[in-house]
Amino acid sequence: MLRRALLAASASTRLRELITTAPQTRAIVEKYVAGETADDAVRVIRKLLAAGLLVTLDYLGEDTKDPAQAAAVTDEYIQLAGKLGAEGLTQGGATEISVKPTAVGLFLGTRTAKENISRICAAAHEAGTTVTLDAEEFAAIEPTLRIAAQLRAEYGDLGCVVQACLRRSEADCRALAGYGTRVRLCKGAYSEPESVAFTSRREIDSSYARCLRALMNGSGYPMLATHDPRLIEITASLALLTGRAPDSFEYQMLYGIRPAEQRRLAGTGARMRVYLPYGGDWYAYLVRRLAERPQNLGFFLRSLRPERQRR
Repeated sequence: MLRRALLAASASTRLRELITTAPQTRAIVEKYVAGETADDAVRVIRKLLAAGLLVTLDYLGEDTKDPAQAAAVTDEYIQLAGKLGAEGLTQGGATEISVKPTAVGLFLGTRTAKENISRICAAAHEAGTTVTLDAEEFAAIEPTLRIAAQLRAEYGDLGCVVQACLRRSEADCRALAGYGTRVRLCKGAYSEPESVAFTSRREIDSSYARCLRALMNGSGYPMLATHDPRLIEITASLALLTGRAPDSFEYQMLYGIRPAEQRRLAGTGARMRVYLPYGGDWYAYLVRRLAERPQNLGFFLRSLRPERQRR
């Protein structure tokens, strides 16, 4: 129930204004977000790479309804790719790029989004890195997968994300694994009806495990995005059973979540990639992170109270 309430809050204009204007919020945001500019992101990337971690970088924003804004987000990604390449941060797949299709115009039409994503892929290719298309709300799933399939003819390393909470996801994983695709598997951070999604933690975890097996037994490159210790253990066991080399799959975790575990996994020789967001439009992202880990909510709410009230 708390998770669903938090997901609903991520779309609340009133709560957005309250939280984004609270001066105490900044310290919390900095725990999960690199900063507002590409330069801020680069500084954090260097620290993560020095610790033996890999990075996927996301410019925050979604649900763009204005063509000019979609073009501006696309231009930001193109400039970002060039910057990453020029500063030597993409070598060996060290830093890649994550893109939300709705941020570059998916709800303006698939043609607009496809053209913008293609431009980003071209810039990423030039910089020596790859692109992964993020998963979003259910209405965006089918057009996103369709765009990804079309663009892979030119950009074979274009990745996509599958959310284990969706009932369709096991079938999607089996299909994508058969094509040899780069697939990030996550639990999901959007509120969806029971007709299309599992709603209990047990059902979602079971779905994740089924999707995980499909990917690890396939010919693609699985990117396992989870902070769940049980699922991390299952991944390691499946790697042994399927004979996967350490460089044939990777773990992924969010920036600011279980950093010690991130370093531990990297220390074992595993590929461990950190999902690192930057930009000013951080509200929806942050609230969804709280929905994924509700135990963070009390700490966050206490931080919003004036200092006098906390004494």
